[in-house]
Formats: sequence, C-alpha cells, structure tokens
Amino acid sequence: MFFDLPIFARMLKAVPDAPPVYLIGGAVRDLILGKPAHDLDFGVDGNALAYARKLANALGGAYYPLDVEHETARVILEETPGDRLVLDFARLRGQTLEEDLRLRDFTFNAVALDIRSPDLLIDPLKGALDLRAKRLRACSGLTFQNDPNRVLRALRQAVSLGAKIEPETLAQLKAAVGLLAAVSVERQRDEVFRILAGRQPASVFRTMEMLGVLEIVFPELYALKGLAQTRPHTQDVWNHTLDVVSRLELLLEVLNPSYNPDKAANLPLGLAVVRIGRYREQVGELLETAFTPDRKLRPLLFLSALFHDAGKLATRSVDGDGKIRFFGHDETGAELAFARAGKLRLSNQEADRLRAVVRYHMRPLLFTNASEEPSRKAIYRFFRQTGEAGVDICLLSMADYLGTYGAELDQKDWRKHLDVIRSLLSAWWDSPHEVVSPPALLTGHDLISQFGLKPGPVIGGLLEELREAQAVGEIQSREAALVFIKERVGV
Repeated sequence: MFFDLPIFARMLKAVPDAPPVYLIGGAVRDLILGKPAHDLDFGVDGNALAYARKLANALGGAYYPLDVEHETARVILEETPGDRLVLDFARLRGQTLEEDLRLRDFTFNAVALDIRSPDLLIDPLKGALDLRAKRLRACSGLTFQNDPNRVLRALRQAVSLGAKIEPETLAQLKAAVGLLAAVSVERQRDEVFRILAGRQPASVFRTMEMLGVLEIVFPELYALKGLAQTRPHTQDVWNHTLDVVSRLELLLEVLNPSYNPDKAANLPLGLAVVRIGRYREQVGELLETAFTPDRKLRPLLFLSALFHDAGKLATRSVDGDGKIRFFGHDETGAELAFARAGKLRLSNQEADRLRAVVRYHMRPLLFTNASEEPSRKAIYRFFRQTGEAGVDICLLSMADYLGTYGAELDQKDWRKHLDVIRSLLSAWWDSPHEVVSPPALLTGHDLISQFGLKPGPVIGGLLEELREAQAVGEIQSREAALVFIKERVGV
C-alpha cells in the first residue's frame, strides 16, 4: 500500500527536525477505502503545540490552540481563495503510538501512517481487515465506558460504512446506553448532527429506537412509537416520521446539483425531477447554508423532519366516527422543537428556523387541497410568515406527502402538489422582488409627512397593505402607492 499525500512532503520540508508525526484515524480509513481523505488528524510523539505553531509559521498558515492542557492545536492553510486545508494535531496518548491506537474507538479508526514512511500501514488491531469485512469492532472492552458518546458514533459509522457491529461490541454498546445521559448535550448534539448530515439517517434513528438510545436523546420522539393515525396516513406516527426522513433523503438526492438519473427511477421521484429539477442548483446552495462553522442547513432540515409531527401526542383526539385528529399539532410540535433546540444549545437562528419549518409544514398541503393553485397574495403571505424557512418547508412537504400516502399515492394528486411547490419556489427564486418582497415604494416618514399621520401601528398596517397590493401586481409606482394610501386614510 502507498498512501502518500502531498501535504506530507510539505510538512517534512517545512519542519525537517520534527518529532515523529502520524496521520491517524478517519483519514487513513478513507484512504484504505479509496476515498478522498478529509479531516486530517495527526498524532505527534512530542510537543504537539510547538510543532503545530512551527508548521503554521513555516507554511504561512493560521495557528489555533484548541486545548492547551491536552496539547491539541489546529493549523489552517489557505490553499486557494476559499479552499482551506485543516490539520489537527494532538500529543499521542500513552507512551507509544500503539498505546494511543488501542485507546481509540473502533479498530478501523485505530490505523495510522508515519508521514516519513507512508507506504507502511500501522495497524496493530487489524482494523483494515475489519474495514474490508465491513465489521465494526471496539478497540477494547472499555471503549464505550470510556466515552459513552461512542454509542452514537458506532451507530452512525456502522450505517455510513455499511458495516455490521460485531456481537461482542454490540453487547458492550447495549450495556453502555444508559451512560449516554451523562454525556454533555453539546457532544450529543454534534454526533446527532453528523448522523443527520450522513447517509441513511432514518436507519440510524430506527436502530437508536430499537436499542433504547432514542428515549435518552430525544424522548419527545420516542413518545410517538405506536401512536395510531387514520387515513390518509398508512402508518403510525413514528414509522411515518422515519419514512418522511427516508423520502427526504431520496428527494434531496434527485434534486442534487450532481444529479444521477438512476436515483429517480420510480415515477414519483421522476415527476419531482420534471417539476422541480430546474431549481437543483439553488437547492444545493441552500442546503450548504452555514449557521456555525460545523453546522449547515441540511442536518437541520432532517431534524425538522424528525420533529414535524412531534406535537401529535399532545393534540390527539377521536371524533364521533372514530377518526383520529391532531388539531394544532403543528403549533405544539413547533414549540417542542424549539425547546429541544434550546436543550441542544443551537443558535437562535437555528432554533427559529426549526420552529418555523415545523409550525408551517402543513401550509403547502392546504394549498394543494384548495380548488386552485395559490394566488400571488397567498404566496406573498406564505413567505411573509415563513421567511427563509419557506423553501425548507417546500422540501419537507414533498417528503411528508409521499410518506403520508405511501403505496396508495395518487399520481394526479402528487402532480398537483408538485405544481404548488413549483409555484412557491418560482416566486422565491424567479420573482422575489415582484411577489415575495416587493421594494418599498413608501416609508413611514412618507405617510407622516404626506398625510399627517401620527407614528404608531396604523402606519405599519398601511405599509403592509401596500406591500401586499404590490405583490398582487396592483401597485407598481410611487404615485400609485400614494393614491392607494390616500384612498385608505380618506384624505
């Protein structure tokens, strides 16, 4: 094997007298799999902080000490404008590299390369064999006790790598589930967001539910198990939720900028591509929206999907003919989602976005069930209420629609729903200044100076009426706007 990376030579040239330095963990695992190496983590058999600082200075990079006590630091190299290479360095744990590797989580992550001898894979626990056999095996009997958050990591990596958890490791994992409650919410959150950003999040959450992990991490979702629904739903609330997450993943795949036609082999997805595919680039850019350096919109959208029906338990009722109803579940679910966002220490922007998506996730369906496509006024009001979350809602609504009807999906009704979604997306991306957010033709100061109005809520109400008239196409100039206001104030 030969896994040399260009950065190795640059590091050796920049700091030729460096102590032994090893590329360790996920990047090596990816190289074994023939994938591009990301998240370059290095172990230093010596002073990691001093080495990282020296390297940053020699290569003209930025140096950031991450944890001085544990000697971890980051070096960021600006390769080209907007293209950064992030290198993390840490002092080896234990007296030797092998001791360090044995303290890691799973054998296929306990692999290393000496940057001076990249043709030699250092693999004392036979992790490469486990990787090829698609087997997840703990490095030791204390893997999960030493860090219970590895329970979540094991489930994520098993699904992402298509690996089966080895029986003894699975027994250790099950025994450690209860210890997750002692893990900080921030570390739980970060692992959950990696799950939501990765492959098959629904499969991971299904496994979490089966192993008792869900009850600890998201008790409000665990409460949805077995909660029955009547038609048009074909599944209980929890299974419907997982189905929506799965369908959202499929929809995002066919609406990906690097679209693979094979992904849209079935008719519903094919229709989605035909109706919505023109916005593929915009959807791709949207999902890359960054709220923090480590969290983007895509996993937050999947979190919205998980919580979209979370309010159904609290709002369940049964009418006289036995039909189960959930009046107000969208509002109740929005507050549950917002509360969970607070517990996860999400940013205010993330929390507000999550609440808005859950709160208004039913709105596109109401448009579909109406006799006509939404008017310009209805579209304007939709985005006035939802703002930037409106597009997220459109994406979730398509997945929710497919998950609701399942195999009983009526293609004609599905096309109608897609047409509603297309009209909303068209307004947002094709004619935002005409329909979504018309430019201000008048200000509050204009209303005060022109019509003698006093500052107060009346002015805000008049300006909102004017914007709505602009969105409908009734007002297109300042002169017409002045006439519009004059007629309303009776001057």
